[in-house]
Amino acid sequence: MTLEILTPDKKVFEGEVTAVTVPGTMGSFQILRDHAPIISTLEDGPVIIKSKTGEETFVIKGGVVEVLKNKIIVLAEGVA
Repeated sequence: MTLEILTPDKKVFEGEVTAVTVPGTMGSFQILRDHAPIISTLEDGPVIIKSKTGEETFVIKGGVVEVLKNKIIVLAEGVA
């Protein structure tokens, strides 16, 4: 799967991932390969990225996430 984390001023992350956990408005949820298409609003909180090289965390300030055909796009209002 590919993940992009974007803010209004820059691209924060782009790369291959095996799992992503995002802070959804109704609670955090994990996205794995072949996840159903979804668009969800996000709260302030951590985006936890798991890849073959390890784990990385970014703290975002709200936004939206779109998942479609193993491509995940997080549009964040900002990154702390």
